Amino acid sequence: MPFRIGHGFDIHPLVPGRRLVLGGVEIPGARGLAGHSDADAVLHALTDALLGAIGAGDIGRHYPDSDARYKDRGSADFVRETMVTVRARGYRVANADLTILAEEPRLAPYLDRMRANVAELLGVEVDAANVKATRGEGLGAIGRAEGIAAQAIVLLERAP
Repeated sequence: MPFRIGHGFDIHPLVPGRRLVLGGVEIPGARGLAGHSDADAVLHALTDALLGAIGAGDIGRHYPDSDARYKDRGSADFVRETMVTVRARGYRVANADLTILAEEPRLAPYLDRMRANVAELLGVEVDAANVKATRGEGLGAIGRAEGIAAQAIVLLERAP
């Protein structure tokens, strides 16, 4: 197949006493995301999208939270390692589109840095990686600022 599409989703609760990392960018604040690794929901969703596009399962299969090797590990490592597999299977990223769902904190000041990080991790130009954020408008767990979720879609193409 010349093209493959993958979708990823991740969600983590916000808790006091943890740093908040999204898209590889540390965001100052009183609460961070609970999780075994650094809990970067953006890069977790991206990893899942990449794995899904090549039919290789999900992040839990490759980087289980039951494995001490992944405790507090930076999620950029998961994307880098997954990209090795994507390339080994003969694909490259054509583009990626990511959406962060968060009531707080306000993410607009950090989106360009996240986008640059994602582009670098995927080996694409910045215009082939999009990162945007939206609020829950007071609805559900996201709207009550109980957690942060992220979605990612990637398009892979056969490498020349």
